[in-house]
Amino acid sequence: MKKVKRILIISSDKHLRDILHFCFDGWGYEVFIHELKIDNINAIKKISPDAIVIDVHSATKSHLEICRLLKEDFITALIPIITLINKGQLREQLLTLKQGVDDYLIKPPDPLDLRTRIEIAIKRSQYSFYSSPLTGLPGARLIEDIVKERIEKDIPFSFAHIDIDNFKSFNDVYGYIKGDKALMQTAYILYSVIKKFGNAEDFMGHIGGDDFVFITTPDKHKEICRYFIFMFDNLMPYHYSRKDKEQNFIIAHNRSKQIRKMPLMSVTIAVVNKNKPKEFKNIVEVNERVAEVKRYLKTVPGSKFMADRRTSAKDKEDLLVYKKEDFFATSYKPIGQILIEQRKITEVQLEEALALHWKRGIILGEILRECGFVTAEDIEKALNIQKQILEKSRK
Repeated sequence: MKKVKRILIISSDKHLRDILHFCFDGWGYEVFIHELKIDNINAIKKISPDAIVIDVHSATKSHLEICRLLKEDFITALIPIITLINKGQLREQLLTLKQGVDDYLIKPPDPLDLRTRIEIAIKRSQYSFYSSPLTGLPGARLIEDIVKERIEKDIPFSFAHIDIDNFKSFNDVYGYIKGDKALMQTAYILYSVIKKFGNAEDFMGHIGGDDFVFITTPDKHKEICRYFIFMFDNLMPYHYSRKDKEQNFIIAHNRSKQIRKMPLMSVTIAVVNKNKPKEFKNIVEVNERVAEVKRYLKTVPGSKFMADRRTSAKDKEDLLVYKKEDFFATSYKPIGQILIEQRKITEVQLEEALALHWKRGIILGEILRECGFVTAEDIEKALNIQKQILEKSRK
């Protein structure tokens, strides 16, 4: 059942209140009205509105303190606040409201325009609340909504769960800052691969920790998994020290608190394909299938992916466990590492550029040039070296 959205309107202007109440009630919202007689935010907490509309023109300065209080309280901080401002006092009122307001409209507002602003603000707030603060990717709630929608509309899809193996050991040895960088790079690899090999409407999310998902169509999942594993296995070793990278393990505690030689990070991708109509009733069934595939794959060392046998197309290849050596015989060295070896940049400069690269989605070479760390000629030479390494490995 679709949730009815709650709108709180705060204004002493009876005519405005009546118009907005009539319109939003007619559109199916649950409307609450207050006349600026709110002493604290407890009354608002009880209503738990999805959005708040405040008529600034009819409010006193003390009344507007409610905006700041709402944004400073953990429970109400993410509720969108949209203010209605008098055009003649626009500058003065905006300065007064520089904290605690998400959007504004000139009074009197067009109800349809206000509704659009409210819907956008609610959607933005929900995305912010249910997204990973580290990667910015949608979290579990939004992932669930996407899967639910595709099941209800009976759309074929591939649901893939990505789990980073041995991430806990890496995090314990190298610390959470390095661990966060590894997760950021994982998110960027996934974004890049889906953008290149997936569909425009494909979805990617971050459940939390070292668990990611992507949703694509059954004809695309293999290529996405293959290239994701290739990029992951070639890039992630550079998060380790040279010694650990060369010996291909680290000394760390396992889950039983015993000191062991732990392998470098690898990745497990469990895939469930929905090809047939009404194949799944809900997301719980999808998750159960994914968990079965994942349990089996965890017994296989290294990076790998597999689609659930019962939900795949008749292609026999889908029944196999794929590992990197099965479909790639090439080596890859990232351009940042080449520039370090050429002594064109330092590791500190590379880390600074990578943080911008992952956050902004701009290619690393452009970021390095933008920061003034290298020249266009340096980048061109590094790209040629990278190309030679790839060609040599294919022979």
